[in-house]
Amino acid sequence: MIGRSHTDAVDGPTRTPDAEALSSDLDLDDIYHLLQTRRRRDVLRYLREAEEPVRLRELAEQIAAWEQDTTVENLQSDERQRVYISLYQSHLPKLDNHGIVDYDKDRGRVAATPLANQFDQYLRPPGETESADRWPLWYAGTAGLGGLLLAVIAMGIVPISGLTGGAIILVAFAVVTGIHAWSTGHVQ
Repeated sequence: MIGRSHTDAVDGPTRTPDAEALSSDLDLDDIYHLLQTRRRRDVLRYLREAEEPVRLRELAEQIAAWEQDTTVENLQSDERQRVYISLYQSHLPKLDNHGIVDYDKDRGRVAATPLANQFDQYLRPPGETESADRWPLWYAGTAGLGGLLLAVIAMGIVPISGLTGGAIILVAFAVVTGIHAWSTGHVQ
């Protein structure tokens, strides 16, 4: 484990990590507070993919590249420095104090702790669209097709009763809702 510097309390009282603290869940307010800035979210995204501790400079460069929508090679010095300083002074100490990362300020090394896994469900890579963003389209499509079915039943094109058509639409909405609940983890 990377050494933890607890003299740099940024966000209230410092908690010393122990096995119980690392295995316990953060409450939702803490999670939202920690994720309120994009740079902290980017830190967690980057560390999620890292297999070992990373250098602070490497982390800052990649986050700066994401922010500038460019590559690390095309960054300017001031863009790197601006991100580096905010990570060094603010964001990493805050994540460290909550036990989310191990931040060794003296060596410039950062690693995710097991507690960081709690944030995975809230994070996605920059530019990636989450499938949850498409659910309104699925519901609208189901409603549109249901309306079309009722219209063709009313015109007599499809020889089934309105009650049967309504049942088909109800089943379609139940299926879409069930898949939605299952895909978002609300049903297991």
